Amino acid sequence: MRILYHHRTASRDGQAVHIDEMISALRSLGHDVHVVAPGAHRKSAMGAHLGWVHRLKGAFPRALYELLEVAYSLVEYRRLARAVREFKPDVIYERYNLFLMTGLMIKRRFRVPLVLEVNSPLAHERELFSGLSMKRLAKWAEGTVWRGADRVLPVTRVLGGYVNAYGVPEARVTVVSNGVSVAHFAGAPSPEAAKEALGLSGRLVLGFTGFLRDWHGVDGIIHWMAQPSVPANVHLLIVGDGPARPQLERLASAHGLGGRVTFSGVVAREHIPAHVAAFDVALQPAVVPYASPLKLFEYLALGKAILAPRQANLEEILTDGRNALFFDPADPSGLSNALTRLVADPDLRERLASGAAATIKERQLTWRDIAKRVSAVCSTLVHDRATRRTRFNKSESSPAGIELRTAADSDPLRTGELENERAR
Repeated sequence: MRILYHHRTASRDGQAVHIDEMISALRSLGHDVHVVAPGAHRKSAMGAHLGWVHRLKGAFPRALYELLEVAYSLVEYRRLARAVREFKPDVIYERYNLFLMTGLMIKRRFRVPLVLEVNSPLAHERELFSGLSMKRLAKWAEGTVWRGADRVLPVTRVLGGYVNAYGVPEARVTVVSNGVSVAHFAGAPSPEAAKEALGLSGRLVLGFTGFLRDWHGVDGIIHWMAQPSVPANVHLLIVGDGPARPQLERLASAHGLGGRVTFSGVVAREHIPAHVAAFDVALQPAVVPYASPLKLFEYLALGKAILAPRQANLEEILTDGRNALFFDPADPSGLSNALTRLVADPDLRERLASGAAATIKERQLTWRDIAKRVSAVCSTLVHDRATRRTRFNKSESSPAGIELRTAADSDPLRTGELENERAR
């Protein structure tokens, strides 16, 4: 198939990993994928549009910035329309972003099926964590795009519930989780070699990867380490950076743990496997209730004993006692008790690590596996579209209808325009 991949993501964080891996996996299956995206993912001058808006985020009042996001859809429309005319896609695959209406506009203009990947309910998330001025507009935009897509692909069943709540029928919702590139982690060093390279030989390493935010719960790990009963060889390795880092550094220093907590800062993606390989316990202290955290799949790929809260979205991938140890996030002592248990029980860590190592293959969670599921959804939509066109053509028996069919056959993208003309 010819897949037009559209997104508005300019950052090079976990979102970019998902985007790059999905594009690569779709191409590995033989699909022709054309990408329309901001400058961070493509090098043309047009990429400055979103980057310019994004850089001014802190300079503008929030409401004005949100209006600029809406305006971006209009700016992007011409570029995406040109790509549709030139590339002639069978389907548009769009990564959902708040106030991004372009894919839906193009779907309605050209009658090309729209598949929408949804990683979070952004109207809710931004209101909760970063603030949102035009709440009614945001919820309208989110619901309109979700309902307008031919198929919505949330990353968890929990998130699928958010999609359903906007009035999207279950028949148009297909859960497609995140995945992992096994090849990317295949060359990771042994735990012993990884620890030696990082100056952590002889330590029992608790590890966390990702962007550091206040609600990630890493502070709970540091508080636990400050207890006198915790073995002195326990070390916390934090791979990543973020706004919560200064606070965590102060907390570690206040507890006298400066020498037992390592902040790697930003680590290039190619070096992530060598860091995660050093983990004895891989941490997911807290997570929003609808997410499919990329770090979990990376922990699984390297066969790490995982510590995580018992939440429905995580239970879609993890199994307590097999590839993870769950704790009750509502219990103030839950995290502390689970950490104490894991640190004291090497057999449990080994058992969980073994289960984790088998999970990716058993659950078919490589990016290629994920791309196959996406391909199946796209193929169904393309087949349905072809069937509708065939029925439309057969229903036309007048000379005018014959003329329309000839034009449509010469350029499939004209089908939607011709149907509109016919209706008028």
